Amino acid sequence: MAFTAPRLYLITDRRATAGRPLLEVVRAALAGAPGGGVAVQLREKDLGARALLALARELRDVTRDAGAALFVNDRVDVALAVGADGVHLGGGSLGPTEVARFAPGLPVAVSTHGRAEVEAAARAANVAFAVFGPIWDTPSKLPYGPPLGLEALRGAVRFGLPLLALGGVTAARAGACLATGAAGIACIRAVLEAPDPAYVVRSFLTAVEKT
Repeated sequence: MAFTAPRLYLITDRRATAGRPLLEVVRAALAGAPGGGVAVQLREKDLGARALLALARELRDVTRDAGAALFVNDRVDVALAVGADGVHLGGGSLGPTEVARFAPGLPVAVSTHGRAEVEAAARAANVAFAVFGPIWDTPSKLPYGPPLGLEALRGAVRFGLPLLALGGVTAARAGACLATGAAGIACIRAVLEAPDPAYVVRSFLTAVEKT
């Protein structure tokens, strides 16, 4: 199994699109990355299986057309059903080992909030990359406590697993994240809420590639 960590990981939240349809916003965002380097995580935890599967199929078409990877949050069955590029595991999900037992070729991404979680993920052969954060304050990550900061990110990178910085990351802060050794950045609202999602994606990728 081989999967290159994205430079930008766009995590969905259909309630953070300023009232616009999620698929429309994601399609517009991916237009800002014609050269690739972007992956999308479908993360709509409140949807039932049927609704999630329908949305995943539509999003698979959008990402495929744009040359972007698609990861499905938690639901390995949905990821396999739509031909997604991988599954993203959170703290309450199956572990990478369990995923490997019935989907051995499926790349796994994981959410991490500290060095111990990164170290554990780095030992799993099927984990392609991890999201690490929050780096700065952000409303969606308040339940995880105070921000970890750049030095924590720098320390976690040393375990050798590609890490994507999440939490309060802007285009202006992207370079500081990459300077720690992070492989890329992850975001939700910075792109989804933007009036021009493609412009924000281009700004992020430009900032990342300058590092």
